[in-house]
Amino acid sequence: MKIKVCGITRKEDLQQLIAFGVDYAGFIFYEKSPRFAGNKLDARSIRETNGILKTGVFVNAPLEQVQRIVADYGLNLVQLHGDETPEYCAALKAIVPVIKAFRVGAAVNWEQLLSAYIPVTDYFLFDTEAGKAYGGTGKMFDWELLKSYPYTHPFFLSGGIGPDQLPELLQLELPALCTVDVNSKFEIQPGVKDMEKVQRFTDKIQSTYLK
Repeated sequence: MKIKVCGITRKEDLQQLIAFGVDYAGFIFYEKSPRFAGNKLDARSIRETNGILKTGVFVNAPLEQVQRIVADYGLNLVQLHGDETPEYCAALKAIVPVIKAFRVGAAVNWEQLLSAYIPVTDYFLFDTEAGKAYGGTGKMFDWELLKSYPYTHPFFLSGGIGPDQLPELLQLELPALCTVDVNSKFEIQPGVKDMEKVQRFTDKIQSTYLK
Protein backbone atom coordinates (compact mmCIF):
# COMPACT_ATOMS: atom_id res chain seq x y z
CA MET A 1 0.00 0.00 0.00
CA LYS A 2 1.30 3.43 -0.96
CA ILE A 3 0.88 6.66 1.01
CA LYS A 4 -0.32 10.08 -0.07
CA VAL A 5 -0.17 13.08 2.26
CA CYS A 6 -2.43 15.85 1.01
CA GLY A 7 -2.77 19.51 1.87
CA ILE A 8 0.95 20.36 1.75
CA THR A 9 1.64 24.11 1.98
CA ARG A 10 5.24 24.23 3.25
CA LYS A 11 8.40 23.21 1.43
CA GLU A 12 9.97 21.88 4.64
CA ASP A 13 7.06 19.47 5.07
CA LEU A 14 7.46 18.33 1.48
CA GLN A 15 11.16 17.63 2.02
CA GLN A 16 10.37 15.54 5.09
CA LEU A 17 7.81 13.50 3.17
CA ILE A 18 10.55 12.68 0.68
CA ALA A 19 12.88 11.66 3.50
CA PHE A 20 10.18 9.39 4.97
CA GLY A 21 9.63 7.66 1.63
CA VAL A 22 6.05 8.89 1.20
CA ASP A 23 4.85 8.15 -2.33
CA TYR A 24 2.60 11.12 -3.13
CA ALA A 25 2.32 14.74 -1.95
CA GLY A 26 -0.96 16.55 -2.55
CA PHE A 27 -1.15 20.29 -3.28
CA ILE A 28 -4.61 21.83 -3.21
CA PHE A 29 -5.31 24.40 -5.93
CA TYR A 30 -8.85 25.21 -4.78
CA GLU A 31 -8.96 28.75 -3.47
CA LYS A 32 -11.78 28.10 -0.99
CA SER A 33 -9.67 25.51 0.83
CA PRO A 34 -7.77 26.53 3.99
CA ARG A 35 -4.96 24.40 2.54
CA PHE A 36 -4.75 26.34 -0.74
CA ALA A 37 -1.17 25.97 -1.96
CA GLY A 38 -1.20 28.47 -4.80
CA ASN A 39 -0.14 31.45 -2.68
CA LYS A 40 2.16 29.53 -0.28
CA LEU A 41 4.51 27.52 -2.49
CA ASP A 42 6.37 28.93 -5.45
CA ALA A 43 6.03 26.98 -8.65
CA ARG A 44 9.72 26.70 -9.47
CA SER A 45 10.73 25.12 -6.15
CA ILE A 46 8.01 22.50 -6.50
CA ARG A 47 8.78 21.90 -10.17
CA GLU A 48 12.43 21.26 -9.33
CA THR A 49 11.62 18.90 -6.42
CA ASN A 50 12.09 15.21 -7.17
CA GLY A 51 11.71 12.00 -5.18
CA ILE A 52 7.94 12.12 -4.70
CA LEU A 53 4.93 12.14 -7.01
CA LYS A 54 3.42 15.64 -6.95
CA THR A 55 -0.36 15.66 -7.17
CA GLY A 56 -2.44 18.76 -7.83
CA VAL A 57 -5.96 18.77 -6.38
CA PHE A 58 -8.59 20.73 -8.33
CA VAL A 59 -12.32 21.40 -8.02
CA ASN A 60 -14.22 22.33 -11.20
CA ALA A 61 -11.30 24.39 -12.47
CA PRO A 62 -11.12 25.55 -16.10
CA LEU A 63 -9.21 23.02 -18.17
CA GLU A 64 -6.68 25.59 -19.33
CA GLN A 65 -5.96 26.62 -15.74
CA VAL A 66 -5.24 23.02 -14.72
CA GLN A 67 -2.99 22.51 -17.73
CA ARG A 68 -1.03 25.66 -16.88
CA ILE A 69 -0.57 24.70 -13.22
CA VAL A 70 0.52 21.18 -14.19
CA ALA A 71 3.26 22.70 -16.32
CA ASP A 72 4.24 25.49 -13.90
CA TYR A 73 4.51 23.22 -10.85
CA GLY A 74 5.79 20.13 -12.65
CA LEU A 75 2.89 18.03 -11.39
CA ASN A 76 2.95 14.26 -11.92
CA LEU A 77 -0.78 13.68 -11.43
CA VAL A 78 -4.02 15.61 -11.08
CA GLN A 79 -6.80 14.78 -8.61
CA LEU A 80 -10.26 16.01 -9.58
CA HIS A 81 -12.59 16.58 -6.65
CA GLY A 82 -15.50 18.36 -8.29
CA ASP A 83 -18.16 17.53 -10.85
CA GLU A 84 -15.77 17.01 -13.73
CA THR A 85 -17.20 15.13 -16.73
CA PRO A 86 -15.67 12.08 -18.40
CA GLU A 87 -14.81 14.32 -21.37
CA TYR A 88 -12.92 16.71 -19.08
CA CYS A 89 -11.02 13.79 -17.52
CA ALA A 90 -10.12 12.43 -20.95
CA ALA A 91 -8.69 15.79 -22.04
CA LEU A 92 -6.43 15.87 -19.00
CA LYS A 93 -5.48 12.20 -19.20
CA ALA A 94 -3.89 12.99 -22.55
CA ILE A 95 -1.18 14.98 -20.74
CA VAL A 96 -1.06 13.68 -17.13
CA PRO A 97 -2.39 10.73 -15.07
CA VAL A 98 -5.81 11.44 -13.55
CA ILE A 99 -7.28 10.55 -10.15
CA LYS A 100 -11.04 11.15 -10.05
CA ALA A 101 -12.50 11.54 -6.58
CA PHE A 102 -15.99 10.36 -5.65
CA ARG A 103 -17.87 10.97 -2.42
CA VAL A 104 -19.37 7.92 -0.74
CA GLY A 105 -22.40 8.17 1.53
CA ALA A 106 -24.54 5.60 3.31
CA ALA A 107 -24.96 3.54 0.13
CA VAL A 108 -23.36 3.42 -3.29
CA ASN A 109 -24.20 2.18 -6.79
CA TRP A 110 -20.71 1.52 -8.11
CA GLU A 111 -21.66 0.98 -11.75
CA GLN A 112 -23.81 4.09 -11.97
CA LEU A 113 -21.19 6.19 -10.21
CA LEU A 114 -18.04 4.96 -11.90
CA SER A 115 -18.49 3.10 -15.18
CA ALA A 116 -18.20 6.14 -17.46
CA TYR A 117 -14.93 7.18 -15.78
CA ILE A 118 -12.99 3.92 -16.00
CA PRO A 119 -11.64 4.54 -19.53
CA VAL A 120 -10.69 8.18 -18.85
CA THR A 121 -8.91 7.94 -15.47
CA ASP A 122 -5.94 6.13 -13.99
CA TYR A 123 -7.23 5.93 -10.43
CA PHE A 124 -10.34 6.60 -8.38
CA LEU A 125 -10.32 8.18 -4.93
CA PHE A 126 -13.12 7.53 -2.44
CA ASP A 127 -13.83 10.23 0.12
CA THR A 128 -16.70 10.85 2.53
CA GLU A 129 -19.94 12.43 1.32
CA ALA A 130 -19.98 16.07 2.42
CA GLY A 131 -23.31 17.42 1.21
CA LYS A 132 -22.67 20.38 -1.07
CA ALA A 133 -19.02 20.63 0.01
CA TYR A 134 -16.21 19.04 -1.98
CA GLY A 135 -14.60 16.71 0.56
CA GLY A 136 -12.50 17.71 3.51
CA THR A 137 -14.95 16.60 6.20
CA GLY A 138 -12.32 14.80 8.28
CA LYS A 139 -14.86 11.98 8.68
CA MET A 140 -14.83 8.37 7.55
CA PHE A 141 -17.42 6.58 5.49
CA ASP A 142 -18.41 2.94 6.00
CA TRP A 143 -15.51 0.90 4.61
CA GLU A 144 -17.77 -2.16 4.47
CA LEU A 145 -19.17 -0.66 1.26
CA LEU A 146 -15.80 -1.18 -0.40
CA LYS A 147 -16.20 -4.94 -0.20
CA SER A 148 -18.75 -4.73 -3.02
CA TYR A 149 -16.45 -2.70 -5.31
CA PRO A 150 -16.68 -4.66 -8.59
CA TYR A 151 -13.72 -3.34 -10.58
CA THR A 152 -9.97 -3.86 -10.84
CA HIS A 153 -9.48 -0.12 -11.46
CA PRO A 154 -7.12 0.94 -8.62
CA PHE A 155 -8.29 3.40 -6.00
CA PHE A 156 -7.06 5.69 -3.23
CA LEU A 157 -8.87 5.60 0.13
CA SER A 158 -9.47 8.93 1.87
CA GLY A 159 -11.79 10.51 4.40
CA GLY A 160 -10.86 11.13 8.02
CA ILE A 161 -8.04 8.59 8.20
CA GLY A 162 -5.70 9.09 11.14
CA PRO A 163 -3.46 7.06 13.45
CA ASP A 164 -6.49 5.55 15.20
CA GLN A 165 -7.61 3.93 11.94
CA LEU A 166 -4.28 2.23 11.28
CA PRO A 167 -5.15 -1.20 12.74
CA GLU A 168 -8.38 -1.38 10.71
CA LEU A 169 -6.61 -0.08 7.62
CA LEU A 170 -3.93 -2.75 7.80
CA GLN A 171 -6.58 -5.47 7.98
CA LEU A 172 -8.39 -4.42 4.80
CA GLU A 173 -8.29 -7.02 2.05
CA LEU A 174 -9.27 -5.05 -1.03
CA PRO A 175 -7.30 -5.98 -4.16
CA ALA A 176 -7.89 -2.64 -5.92
CA LEU A 177 -6.88 -0.49 -2.92
CA CYS A 178 -3.48 0.91 -3.86
CA THR A 179 -2.98 4.04 -1.73
CA VAL A 180 -4.11 5.56 1.56
CA ASP A 181 -4.63 9.33 1.43
CA VAL A 182 -4.31 11.32 4.68
CA ASN A 183 -4.63 14.98 5.53
CA SER A 184 -6.41 16.72 8.41
CA LYS A 185 -5.83 14.05 11.09
CA PHE A 186 -2.09 14.72 10.79
CA GLU A 187 -2.18 18.48 11.19
CA ILE A 188 -1.19 21.02 13.81
CA GLN A 189 -3.28 23.56 11.89
CA PRO A 190 -4.66 23.55 8.33
CA GLY A 191 -1.77 23.04 5.93
CA VAL A 192 0.84 22.44 8.65
CA LYS A 193 1.56 18.75 9.26
CA ASP A 194 2.64 17.06 12.48
CA MET A 195 5.57 15.31 10.86
CA GLU A 196 6.25 13.00 13.81
CA LYS A 197 2.73 11.61 13.41
CA VAL A 198 3.25 11.25 9.68
CA GLN A 199 6.53 9.41 10.20
CA ARG A 200 5.08 6.93 12.71
CA PHE A 201 2.12 6.22 10.41
CA THR A 202 4.37 5.87 7.37
CA ASP A 203 6.84 3.60 9.14
CA LYS A 204 4.07 1.25 10.24
CA ILE A 205 2.58 0.94 6.78
CA GLN A 206 5.96 0.52 5.14
CA SER A 207 6.94 -2.20 7.60
CA THR A 208 3.68 -4.05 6.91
CA TYR A 209 3.58 -3.83 3.13
CA LEU A 210 6.50 -4.71 0.91
CA LYS A 211 6.44 -2.21 -1.94
